Formats: sequence, structure tokens, C-alpha cells
Amino acid sequence: MNETFSIAVFHGDGIGPEIMAPTLSILERVAKASDSYDLEFTDAPAGAAHYAQTGESLPASSLQVARDADAILLSAMGLPDVRYEDGTEISPQIDLRKELTLFAGIRPVTVKAGQDSPLKIPEGREIDFVLVRESTEGLFHTQGRGEVTRDEARETLLITREISEKLFRFTFDLARSRKAAGRGPGRVTCVDKANVFRAFAFFREIFDAEAARHPDLIADHAYVDATALWMVQKPWDFDVLVTENMFGDILSDLGAGLMGGLGLAPSADIGLDHAVFQPCHGSAPDIAGKGLANPFAMILSAALMLDWLGTKHDNEPIRNDGRRLRQAVEEVIARRTTLTRDLGGTASTESAAHAVLDALFVS
Repeated sequence: MNETFSIAVFHGDGIGPEIMAPTLSILERVAKASDSYDLEFTDAPAGAAHYAQTGESLPASSLQVARDADAILLSAMGLPDVRYEDGTEISPQIDLRKELTLFAGIRPVTVKAGQDSPLKIPEGREIDFVLVRESTEGLFHTQGRGEVTRDEARETLLITREISEKLFRFTFDLARSRKAAGRGPGRVTCVDKANVFRAFAFFREIFDAEAARHPDLIADHAYVDATALWMVQKPWDFDVLVTENMFGDILSDLGAGLMGGLGLAPSADIGLDHAVFQPCHGSAPDIAGKGLANPFAMILSAALMLDWLGTKHDNEPIRNDGRRLRQAVEEVIARRTTLTRDLGGTASTESAAHAVLDALFVS
């Protein structure tokens, strides 16, 4: 008997619906071909356009759909000309992270043989590391609640032992699973600024305590500024990096740059019970409705979702389909014949997504 997984679907703003539609079609096709699981999709309205129409960016009913789902698939959110009264952006994805305690933000960075990169990668090298960004506190703690007077503004950075311990346990488990799969040496690097800020010295102290529980893995440290330099000079040396929310926000875009742009950058925000999967890029309203959007990051995020569901529910077929879907996207990128405009090609959203389907079921 097939196991049915419920998926909450946030279609997003701008190009969001355009990249979500082919992603859902691919997921439906993959699930239909399996005799081990089914996927059931439920729409959850939210976002900037919804806020402009209703005054709500994340309705309580949509939050409940997310809580009840086995996983949450979320497309690009936000519009530059639609903001809250204080001038901050509409970002339900951040609200979901906090509401559902999604403390581990997963940002994979991969450049396989045959794929383009702005870097000159030495022959025989590949980039394959994961940036784990704490996603519920840090410098985002007072988002929308910072203190502003006529002469100064203040935001509060928060790092707690409770969240940091969960984050580091997750990160070391991730490094161990990557090592078992042959994708890394089992190294976790704590990225901080512990030489300047007491909060980051505290963060590092908690990291070291968790590292001591994993003598089979390698644990080291790096300051965030040095990490930014090394991500350009020697990114193939990294395995798993873990850092604070704002540092992770910045470094994940640098990681996307190594791959050729945000159009190839998937993400996941994972907690103990829930997880959201979404592309790292924005809603690009300037090209919305033109069929030019790159669907790859959205599809790769869906692949992460399948892998997570398979791991969480001990369902190897769905996990294997996640790997197959990721490999299909990588194959299309490496061929370079069906790339969208942001990657130097001329393919439409529809044809790029169709190429992934062909790689899955025809190749």
C-alpha cells in the first residue's frame, strides 16, 4: 500500500507560480510512476500579492495547512513595491521559519564536472558542500521590531543555547550522512566572528561541546570574512559549514554565485517536525508572465523535499526519486543545450522543465 504524503504549496509572487507549476507537474509524474508513495498537494495562499489584496501576508488558515502537512513547498515570495507600513518586505517564508521553529537552513552548493562556474575550477575538482544557516534567530531576531529614533536605530542579535544545540546536532548528523554517502570527509566548520563578539564566542563554545560528542568527525572553525575569501579561492575544500542567520544569508548568495547564479540555488529550512523547501532567488516581477523564468532552483528544492521525506519516513523509494530528480537537473545543466536566459541560454521555463522530465524518463 502506497504511503501518501501531504504537501502544502505556496505558489508565491512574481515568477513564483510560473516555476511552481512545472515543478508540481514533475512531482506528480514521479509519484505516479512509483508504487511506494503518493503525493497530495494543498494550496496555501500567502505572499505580497495576497497582502495587497487582503491585508494578510500569511493567513492563519494557510499557516494551519503548513502545520498539518508532511512537507511545505514554497516558491519565490515578495514584491519590491508591496511592503509593510514600516517599509520592510513581505516575507512569509521567514514567518514560517519562526512559527515552525525551522532552525536549520540548508543551502547546498554543487558544481559538478562539465558545469560552468565563474571560477576556474582545477581539473579533477568539484564543488560539493552544504552551508547550514541558523534560520530563526541571530540578527533576524528583531525583524520588524527594531528600535528606531530620530538619531539612531538598533537591532538585537540573539543566539540561544536551545536552538544552537539543535542546530549543531543536526549539522554533525548531516556531515556523517554525507561521509557515509561518499560526498565529504565528515568535516564541520563553525563560521563565526568569535574574535570580536561575545555572542559568537558563545556560539562557538556550544559548537565545541557538540563536536566533542562526535570524535569520528572533523570539527574546525573559521571567521566569516576568511570564509568568504576561501569560498572564492578554494571552495572544493569545504564539506559542511554552519553559521548564524545573517552570515548564512550573505554566504549562501556567494555560494549561489559559485554555481552560476541564484537560478541554480535550492534551499530547505528544517526543524524537528516540519520543513520548508524553496528556491533562494527572488520573485523577479520584471520577467513575470514572459515564460523566461529559470525553474531549476525550484525543481532542485523539490528534490531536497523528496530526499528529506524519504529520510524522515524511512521510505527509500521517495528518497531515491529525490536523488534522481537532482541528477536529472544536473544532467540538463551539464548539457548546456536547454538553459534559460540567466544561464546564457534561450530556453523558456516550459522547455527547461520539460528537459528535466526527459532526463528523468527518456534518457
